[in-house]
Amino acid sequence: MNSLRPTGGRQSGQAMVEAALTLPLVVFLVLGTLQLFMMLQARVLAHYAVFRATRAGAVGYGDCERMTHSAILSLLPSFHSYLGTSTPGTNPAQKLASAFAARRANRYAAGMDNGHDGSIVWIYRHIEGGGVPSPQDRGFDEPGHLRQLEVRMIYWFPLRIPFANWVMSRMFMAHLGIEDYTAANPLILAERNANWNRGETTSSFSLAGDLSTEMLNRYNRKQYVFPIETTFTMRMMTPLKSRFFPSPNCPPVP
Repeated sequence: MNSLRPTGGRQSGQAMVEAALTLPLVVFLVLGTLQLFMMLQARVLAHYAVFRATRAGAVGYGDCERMTHSAILSLLPSFHSYLGTSTPGTNPAQKLASAFAARRANRYAAGMDNGHDGSIVWIYRHIEGGGVPSPQDRGFDEPGHLRQLEVRMIYWFPLRIPFANWVMSRMFMAHLGIEDYTAANPLILAERNANWNRGETTSSFSLAGDLSTEMLNRYNRKQYVFPIETTFTMRMMTPLKSRFFPSPNCPPVP
C-alpha cells in the first residue's frame, strides 16, 4: 500500500494543475454567456430605439434633442434597472423619470453605470429628397415633394460583467481591426501569447475612423463598450426646420 501513495499524490497534483489551467476558460464561458445574452437584449432594444428616434424626428421637424431623448428612454432597460431601485414613495413612472433625468444629456451617469461616463448614442441623419432650402420647408405638402429621414444610430452598449467585459473588449478590438493583443492569454494560462491579430480580420470587419477612435479611447479609460449599429427610415410627417439642422448629425457625433 505504501507504493501506491506517491502515485495518488502525483494524480492529485496533476488534477490541481489541470483545474488551475482550465478554470479561467470555464469562468469566461459562464460570464461570457451572460454578457452575450445581455448584448442580444441590447440589440433588440436598439432596433426599437432607432425606430423611436426616427419617428420623433419625423413628427418633430427633425429636432435632434427629441430624437436623442426618445432613443435613451427606449434603451434605459438594457443598461440600468431603474425599477429595482428602492426609493420610498415613488411609482414606476417616477423612477423612470429620475433615471432618464440623470442621462438626458446623452451621457452615462458615472456613479450609476459601472463607471461609464461617455455618450450613450450617436445619431447620424440624412434627408432623402433634399436638404432644408429655407427656415422651413414650405413645399412640404406639395405633390412629389417627398422627404425621408434616414437615421443611423450607434448605441455604445456598456459591457458590465466583470472579467468577461475586458476579455471580450480585447477580442472585439482585434476582430474589428482596432488594436492587436499579443500578451498573455487570459483564457488559457499555458499559452504565452494570445495572438489576437487585427491583421487577420480587417479585410471583412472594420469600424470607421471616428468609431474606432472612440472605442479605443473608452477602453483606455477602462470603460468597456461595444458599438451596436441600427438604421431606420421614415417619411417626414412635418416640415423640416433649418434651426434643427446646423449640421447633418446630432451632437456629439464628430
